[in-house]
Amino acid sequence: MTNIGCMSVYEHIFKYALQVVGNAEPPRKKKRNGNIMESVNNDMLSESLGSEVKAECSDNSPDMLSENSVVYEETSVDVKTQIEGDNMPENENEVLRCGATLDEIRNGSAPCLPPVIPSHDHTVFFQLPIVTCGQPPKPHPDNLRDSWDTDHVRMPFSKHSLYPVQEGGEQSQLRQRWELVQEALLKTIMSCQQLEAVILSYNSKYSERWDFLVLQLLFTEVFSEDETSNFFSTLLPQIIQLALQLPTLLTAPVPLLVQHRNHTLSFSQLQIASLLANAFLCTFPRRNTAKRQSEYARYPDINFNRLFQAAEGAVPKPEKLKCLLHYFRRVCSRAPDGVVTYARRYVNHSDLPQWDKSQKLLTKLHITSQGTIEDDGEGLLQVDFANKRVGGGVLGRGCVQEEIRFVICPELIAARLFTEALDSTEALLVVGCERFSNYTGYSNTFEWKGNYEDMTPRDSSGRRMCSIVAIDALKLGNRNVQYTPSNMHRELNKAYVGFHCPEFQPGERLAGVASGNWGCGAYRGDAKLKTLLQLMAASQAGRHLAYFTFGDAKLRDQVYHLYTYLTDHQVTVGQLWRLLCKYYEHSFRGGRLITELYPFLYQALSNKSNPVGTTCSML
Repeated sequence: MTNIGCMSVYEHIFKYALQVVGNAEPPRKKKRNGNIMESVNNDMLSESLGSEVKAECSDNSPDMLSENSVVYEETSVDVKTQIEGDNMPENENEVLRCGATLDEIRNGSAPCLPPVIPSHDHTVFFQLPIVTCGQPPKPHPDNLRDSWDTDHVRMPFSKHSLYPVQEGGEQSQLRQRWELVQEALLKTIMSCQQLEAVILSYNSKYSERWDFLVLQLLFTEVFSEDETSNFFSTLLPQIIQLALQLPTLLTAPVPLLVQHRNHTLSFSQLQIASLLANAFLCTFPRRNTAKRQSEYARYPDINFNRLFQAAEGAVPKPEKLKCLLHYFRRVCSRAPDGVVTYARRYVNHSDLPQWDKSQKLLTKLHITSQGTIEDDGEGLLQVDFANKRVGGGVLGRGCVQEEIRFVICPELIAARLFTEALDSTEALLVVGCERFSNYTGYSNTFEWKGNYEDMTPRDSSGRRMCSIVAIDALKLGNRNVQYTPSNMHRELNKAYVGFHCPEFQPGERLAGVASGNWGCGAYRGDAKLKTLLQLMAASQAGRHLAYFTFGDAKLRDQVYHLYTYLTDHQVTVGQLWRLLCKYYEHSFRGGRLITELYPFLYQALSNKSNPVGTTCSML
């Protein structure tokens, strides 16, 4: 792919930005030889310098804008210029990417963790070394160890898991819940109604609250008669068998990945499949309520009951269920033999970078309006635009970037079982997960599109060399509060925690990051700001950045033009951070937006009488 259409046009944009700031009429280039194309700076400036924001400052926080009182009034600035260039295509649609190649971003290295080695901070649930190629690793230890406490996952097979049962009008008695699960699941189940009755038999307190309408819809309206018959006669018995094997497959207690503690868990793929089979059958105890005082209030849900219900709306749940049933079909027909590692990352505030003092230069950038993180980010650290409860609405109605990644790579869902909500300087790294499904669409247009054969090579520990990092962005009521130094600082630290790699020595080559419009969309983030923050965090962590704009060619060009200007002027991470702080101080007055971000940066960098050495005092 040719890198065209993104040469050094920053000089023109810079000149025009100054002229518009000064209310000057921008000059127009004359056409010559027909080899001319319109510059994207028209879009950038028309969105920025003519915008006005009406807002009131919050009474409680002088440096935060009101959450509810913002009204935008857009005015158009007529800045329409044409820029010539020897390498620009006649067809603007040919411009696909700017900057470094993906091979340069990969940096000749892999983003995976070091080999799996048990330690105080790394719990491994299978025997090492893995000696039998093509066979699932054997569980470790040999004999089951039960644990029923607040430090570990409460397993459905624990002898301490008791459930009240009332039989024949007699007073209810406590029975081991796993016995109830086994008795129910070993019955013949040939219809959705029978499956519903079985699941409710060991979740009886929810019999009046749970509905299975989406599951019924799947089997009566979406699947053909043959597909439905095959599920109940073949696939469901296999899922049940996989679920009931859990006590022999996972023999050690599973520690919870709690806040403010670095800990790593490594499972075999078969162990994960058994955990997910139990989630599908809703067997996990104490995980069916989200009440504030409940034991797992700060954890995501794991049982699939919400995915079966229509209370939140049915679309696109049937398509997500297709992905998950396809996963079970695959792992039940051939036991997976790989390994997946889940690592909670926490950095104490005292150990975070002092951003205003950073002397790091910006690393390489590849930015493209074509492709996706999961399809084109092979060999890179791939960003999950996460909810603080990882997986977000994957077991509900949600179906955007994070939820889609979780249903096409269902081993990610297992993280919901043991990962407490992420705090402000935490991330979750998952290494080794396999992709099982193709898809099209997004949100309500999402559709399962058949099998995906993941050919990603494996590392020495049997993990696919696919690394995914979950980082949660701020959810904004008023999008203008994202420009306050405190909120920019939070996002910068969050990205850094996800991108840095404490397991490797300083100076070792790290693979780049594959990301995109993190925290934008429903979270209302500004993609132009989020790009800079992620680039700064990646640069500080010693990684290059591949940025996917998801079809937004205008954003691609705006970002790359600014990036070129910053790198040509050797602007450091610290200098850029101080400029971002100045942007808030200088561009918002009483809730009114004076200048948009990129034109401000061009102007500030050109103003030698106003150096970028100003410190940021609003952290």
